Amino acid sequence: MTANGWDSGAFRARVQAALDEFVDERAAQLTPLGPDADRLVAEARTSISGGKRFRASFCYWGHRAVAPEPADEDALVRACAALELLHASALVHDDLMDASDTRRGRPATHRAFEAEHRTAGWPGDHAQYGAAAAILLGDLLLSWADELLRRCGLPITQVAPALEVFDRCRSEVIAGQFLDVSVQARGRADVDLAMTVLRYKSAKYSIERPLHIGAALAGATSDTMRALSEYGLPLGEAFQLRDDLLGVFGDPATTGKPAGDDLIEGKRTVLVALALDGAPPADATLLDRSLGTDLSPDDVARLRGIIDASGAHAQVEAVIDELAGRAVRALDRADIDDHAREVLRGLADSATRRAV
Repeated sequence: MTANGWDSGAFRARVQAALDEFVDERAAQLTPLGPDADRLVAEARTSISGGKRFRASFCYWGHRAVAPEPADEDALVRACAALELLHASALVHDDLMDASDTRRGRPATHRAFEAEHRTAGWPGDHAQYGAAAAILLGDLLLSWADELLRRCGLPITQVAPALEVFDRCRSEVIAGQFLDVSVQARGRADVDLAMTVLRYKSAKYSIERPLHIGAALAGATSDTMRALSEYGLPLGEAFQLRDDLLGVFGDPATTGKPAGDDLIEGKRTVLVALALDGAPPADATLLDRSLGTDLSPDDVARLRGIIDASGAHAQVEAVIDELAGRAVRALDRADIDDHAREVLRGLADSATRRAV
């Protein structure tokens, strides 16, 4: 039980149970397709296991900010769980596009299927098979997210406004992902462009839109939606900036990713853009040409040193603090339920102070 009276662990367990029940139902439908469909569903189960369930949590408390006593708690949890299917879909596709090897300490989906192809001794290209499987699994999870929200059990009059927000959310995250891919392809991004990518690829779909979906399920007014945006958008930006710091400075034992993974993948984040602006020319050139290459642990340590010395690390920490403070001040002004306000304040701290 948390200090604000919310048992977040129990909530995560309820979300996992809702996801497991939904996948069980879909697995039964796919049984006639045979063992290949079973393998796809098994990987779907892996992709939706674990995690902090931030998106489901913000959806739930976005609802309770407007309706403190949900009429159908189980249906609401199922609706919140739909956000975790969307997140799983995005991660599967993101890992493929970034050529990531791992996710939460295990092989990324495309790598897992690639290994199956190799082990089975099938003809053809192992990597192409892994890529095809990851695309299809990500698509399946995206389809399931829509289905779970539509069929969560709440009346369609409540679900319809939430589906409109969900539609915008999916468009934003897909377009934001394409912005990110294009930035990486061009090999350059200033701070403003990096912030735009961050906002649409992650910040909005991680916090602002889940809040909106939950609130829409409760019949929120446009004024309440704006108030939740004033909290959710800066907090989402702070959340992703923390993720960017972890992608460079995080402990692999905690993050489940290799040390300096974002540097190896060549991500042009706000952190990197600030470092390129602030580092001496020789260091900036080294950082720029090293991004996206096969870096040794010593190389990663050297690039981390450049980022630190440039002041970028400290700048991003300061921006996280400023954005989180702005979010909490907006929360204090919002005309919402007081208990929900307290839980959302605690979630703001959890989202921006995490180590994974």
